[in-house]
Amino acid sequence: MSFLNVIRVQIVRELEGFVREVEACPNDEVLWQVAPGVTNSVGTLALHVSGNLQDFVGRVLGGSSYVRNREHEFSHRGSTRAEVVAELRRASEAVSEALAGLGPSRLDADYPMPVGGHTVNTATFLVHLGAHLAFHLGQAGYLRRIVTGSNSSTSPLPIAALVP
Repeated sequence: MSFLNVIRVQIVRELEGFVREVEACPNDEVLWQVAPGVTNSVGTLALHVSGNLQDFVGRVLGGSSYVRNREHEFSHRGSTRAEVVAELRRASEAVSEALAGLGPSRLDADYPMPVGGHTVNTATFLVHLGAHLAFHLGQAGYLRRIVTGSNSSTSPLPIAALVP
């Protein structure tokens, strides 16, 4: 399996894990709850990773017309679980479409824009984006358990999803 396919499968798997975390919230209000010492809700984390991937992968690498509003990702409250799931699915589609259009030479080149003031290799940045997504997925899983009191797992990272 090519690196592009590996990273696509991994990111799509994590986004589906995020969908399960959002859907595991028993109602829309829980999606926006935070715990003491925590500033982001499950909904906030979901909107953030969705915007991040639609921008850095969909727009920059895939040429989509997505316009990111990072401030909105962190300040918005009140969307329904279905609306947040739809946003996660849009991110999944954006990643799949963008990566399908890339060739191996793009991976070896620098990412088309500086990130955090640094020039990074595209393949390296895609790995970073996958790690960033997985980090926030783990946060969302623990936060959902804390605010609901449930210890149930959504099995966010199934190995079977990586097997062609």
